[in-house]
Amino acid sequence: MTSPTPLRGIRVVEFTHMVMGPTAGMALADLGAEVVKVEPAPAGDTTRRLTGSGTGFYAAFGRGRRSLCVDMKTPEGRALVQRLVGRADVVIENFRPGAMAKLGLGYAQLSAANPRIVYCSCKGFLPGPYEHRTALDEVVQMMGGLAYMTGLEGRPLRAGSSVIDIMGGLSAVIGILAALRERDATGRGGEVQAGLFETVALLMAQHMAQTRITGTPPRPMSVRTPAWPVYDIFDTADGGQVFVGVVTDTQWPAFCEAFGLDDLATDPTLATKQQRVEARDRTIPRVAAALGNWTKPDLMAKCEALGLPFAPIGKPAELFDDPHLNGSGGLVPLTLPDGRDIALPALPVALDGARPGGAGDLRPPGADGPAIAAELGYSEGEIAAMREAGVLAVGG
Repeated sequence: MTSPTPLRGIRVVEFTHMVMGPTAGMALADLGAEVVKVEPAPAGDTTRRLTGSGTGFYAAFGRGRRSLCVDMKTPEGRALVQRLVGRADVVIENFRPGAMAKLGLGYAQLSAANPRIVYCSCKGFLPGPYEHRTALDEVVQMMGGLAYMTGLEGRPLRAGSSVIDIMGGLSAVIGILAALRERDATGRGGEVQAGLFETVALLMAQHMAQTRITGTPPRPMSVRTPAWPVYDIFDTADGGQVFVGVVTDTQWPAFCEAFGLDDLATDPTLATKQQRVEARDRTIPRVAAALGNWTKPDLMAKCEALGLPFAPIGKPAELFDDPHLNGSGGLVPLTLPDGRDIALPALPVALDGARPGGAGDLRPPGADGPAIAAELGYSEGEIAAMREAGVLAVGG
């Protein structure tokens, strides 16, 4: 099935690094926009060369772009980039406040020349008292309560992914799409801002509401009081682990019958969900013992047959071979700059039954620079001179 491209014809210029901004650029590219990533000459975005836990950042969020490596410290480089953004519909940036304006690429400067431009800044904080602070995913997880809710009591722990960067980038895309729709109506673009701190605050909304409603601040999820009678991880007979949930009154008797717990099903003190929640101290050990007699595959098959929510305790590497992702277009194939093939997750949406993505491989730094310059009207001689002077770099 052909990948949907609802944003075809939209031209995006991206000045980003790390995760938040690149997530926004990736999503727009997956949806069909033409995205040019402007990278610093000569070696390109430093995200390409991260190690440790940052090793996968560029591969995960760098697909679908054309790469332009240019030295914007030179007048020639700035002029080339100015010509590029002059024909753009969208600009995305995630550098420190004021950095783009110093290059002549701030929102006020670009919108004066191109009133139709949609300009998106991906920042640590939206305008306010914190806006000049340096923020990273982990910083806002700590200050916004996510690390507290994730870890053990007294031991805050960041989530196991760059969840705020990624969600912040997708929030930026929501703003960009809204601004493009507004432009359709008014003919004018606008300024979009997305903030990491505000993103984590939204994730904490449920816990904030719970605090006001109950008058008691929630404890970390690791030691929380469960809202469901069965909502736990259970060991299996073959050394595996499976999460199983039994959350409704209709599921409870069928669950008990399937696993030899008929006395619990008929116990009048366990007739309602709330009664079972309050009785977890005596029911969960019985449930654990019963489920512990099953192997992991058999327990999962039984839960699926019963229509229960269940999940194996998976690891990221196992997703490469996940039958659902592979069978539903959920992995986007691409080739790394070193020639190796890989498949990584598509956007988590389907449009008319098709998954967007597959917009292009990871390009070497500056690989598209000469072609982009030619499209902007530069002659072969001018392009050669810029390459000779190091203004335009072409990696490989």
